[in-house]
Order: sequence, then structure tokens, then C-alpha cells
Amino acid sequence: MKQLISLLLFACAIATMPAQAQTRYISDNLFTYMHNGPSTQYRIMGSVNAGTKVDLLETNRETGFSKVRDNRGRTGWVNSDFVSPQVGLKVRFPALEKELTEVKAQLEEALESGDEKTAGLQSSLKLRNEQISDLETQNSQLNEQLMTSQAEIRELRARLDTQKDDLLMRWFTYGGMVAGGGLLFGLVLPHLIPRRRKRNNGWA
Repeated sequence: MKQLISLLLFACAIATMPAQAQTRYISDNLFTYMHNGPSTQYRIMGSVNAGTKVDLLETNRETGFSKVRDNRGRTGWVNSDFVSPQVGLKVRFPALEKELTEVKAQLEEALESGDEKTAGLQSSLKLRNEQISDLETQNSQLNEQLMTSQAEIRELRARLDTQKDDLLMRWFTYGGMVAGGGLLFGLVLPHLIPRRRKRNNGWA
């Protein structure tokens, strides 16, 4: 029995021993009162403003109070509900506001960069479309020129064939005329040359 009582006393002693000071913050009420002891029954020493950084020295779970040391060096007890490990809004708000400003600036920069990229892509697309249109126009013109050239070639070939036929007919005509003239000359020539009479030598 004595050992059990000793253990209980030792456990109580450990529970009430002051722990190593930990950084805490007074939560975001307007202020909280600091008492001389771990309950509202003790005298009020003063108040601690919301967001104030304090050192947590000890916690009394039975009364729900924590012993703290504030930035002015005062040591007292405050309601544990008003002690938080998170930085108060008083400190966080400027940081959040700064972060929000930076995020907005980054967003605007990203939007501007996106607009510039979009404009660049649109300009490049417009240039490509113009180049394609020019190429299509040039292709159409070349096709028309090709068709015209082919028509001219067909016409020239037809004229060349006609000229060959005309030349051949002329050669035939000239040949016929020469042959006919020669024949006629051969028939007329004997009549144009006088015949020589045979001499009578008297021997008859």
C-alpha cells in the first residue's frame, strides 16, 4: 500500500513539474487576462494581447490554465484555451497578404506570358496560312501556264505536221512537173532539129 501511495505521489510530482519552455501564441481574441495562479480565483496581473508570442512554462490540466512568460518578461497563468501553437492572425495576416500579392503578380505574369505566347502562335499561324495561300496561288498559276504551254505545243505540232504534208506535196508536184517537162522536151526536140540530107556520091 505504501508503495502504491509513493508511486501516485511521484506521478503527481512529475505532472506538476515545470517543463522546458515552448513557444506558443495567444489566440485571436482581443486579449486574455494573466493571473497570479492557475485559475480565475487568483489575482489578475494584467492582460496579454491577441497574437502575442509567449513561452509556455507549465500546464495544469486540472484547472485548464497554462503558465507562460510574455514578451515583457512577465510570468503568469492564462486560460489554456487561449494558448495556441499556431501564429496568430496578427502575425500571419501580413505574411498572407504578402504571399497573396506575390501570387497575384505571378498570375498576372503568367497570363501576360500566356497572352504573348498565344499572340505569337496566332501570328505564326497567320503567316503560315498566308504562305500556304501564296503557294496555292502560285500552283494554280503554274497549272494554267502548263495547260497553255501544252495547248501551244499541240498547235505547233499540228502546224508542223501540216507543213510536212505541204512540203511533201510540193516535192511531188515539182517532180511531176520536171518529169512532164522532160517528156515534152523529148518529144518536141526532134522536130526542132533539122534532118541532114544524104549526099548522092554518084556511085549508084
